[in-house]
Amino acid sequence: MTNSETPALQTINLSKKFKNFPALMPTSIEIMPGELVFLEGQNGSGKTTLLNCITYLIPPSSGEVKICGYDILREEQAARKELAFVPDVPRFYLELTAWEHLRFIAAANNSLEGFEERAENLLKDFGLWQVRSHFPHNFSRGMRLKLGLLLGLIRPSSLLLLDEPTSALDTKGTDLLIAELRRRKADGTAILISSHDSGLRKLLADRVLGISEGLVNEINLPSRAV
Repeated sequence: MTNSETPALQTINLSKKFKNFPALMPTSIEIMPGELVFLEGQNGSGKTTLLNCITYLIPPSSGEVKICGYDILREEQAARKELAFVPDVPRFYLELTAWEHLRFIAAANNSLEGFEERAENLLKDFGLWQVRSHFPHNFSRGMRLKLGLLLGLIRPSSLLLLDEPTSALDTKGTDLLIAELRRRKADGTAILISSHDSGLRKLLADRVLGISEGLVNEINLPSRAV
């Protein structure tokens, strides 16, 4: 895990062009451990492109990404060990049940110690315990989103990226997510959330980044309720 003086996320002139279309202008941002940053913008503004470039799900056209000081290209294994990403539409293996998905992710990240208790608590909290032996392709959209979130939460990470995490959650699920993010933040996890949910922003954000036509700018954050 990173120390408090090393950015959990650093992008340096990160950009993306699709042919001649500049989907993401050169972007340099830093997020420190324990900091929760909100990314907001209209549909098509470049939010998901930025997250996909940070994780290299889409190779950027230029720039660098460092996770806890590790270059994600030159030191990929070390960088990805610190990174957890939940996309807006989680994808699952057809052959694995909900429980098997969680165990697979924990095993892949050397996080099997205490797994069963951790998984049981998360599944019960998010209302998926009774369907732990079912296959995700039989789940509703909200249930699939919950399972996707649990895949990001089942293992420790220094940086957590979430793309529209409340888009299909009910009120209880949203409240549980807020509580979990507050715990992670207090433990030093850096969190970047892309979302249209202004209520979530008001409750959680330390900083807000706005993106429009691929250009990222810091937005002054008004006082919020604690």
